[in-house]
Amino acid sequence: MTDIHEQNTWPVWANEKIDIVKPDPNWIKKGEQEKDLLLHLLSGLGITEVQHYGSTSIPNLPAKPIIDLMAKIDSFENIKEVDSLLSNHSWHYVHPELDGRHWQRFFVKVMNDKRVVHLHIMLEGEERWNKQLLFRDLLRNNTDFVYEYANLKENLAIKYADDREKYTKAKTEFINYVLHSHS
Repeated sequence: MTDIHEQNTWPVWANEKIDIVKPDPNWIKKGEQEKDLLLHLLSGLGITEVQHYGSTSIPNLPAKPIIDLMAKIDSFENIKEVDSLLSNHSWHYVHPELDGRHWQRFFVKVMNDKRVVHLHIMLEGEERWNKQLLFRDLLRNNTDFVYEYANLKENLAIKYADDREKYTKAKTEFINYVLHSHS
């Protein structure tokens, strides 16, 4: 039996370095295309909404060139069916034990051994849903936040180039700062 925590058995895309690139105006269009495709594929399995969020959804923000999407579902009971359907379209399911986030189910779309889209499926009513959208919208409407976040991300990408988890965790303080600026 293979240990899912054994990194040397992971696919190439699972251990990619963090690479922050210049903003690409096509990310918004790509996000819309991926949203439409997912809604078409998954609406029959309980997916009620898909949103493009994260850095690629914010104009003029440098980012990892990976589209972040989140989808609402009423239950995780159909995840095997979701996985079966998505696997025919270059998506890979990351088991919750490996992902470490029990409140979501996570999929990665891979092309040429590189991540191109992340899909975070959350239960209807998950509190993180609204926070993610609020953070996105606050940055879309505040160029100072975009500038600060861009600098932070570029510095963290250098510091944690080989550790996605530490990179993500290190952004939390800024995210909370932005969210509290709205209160």
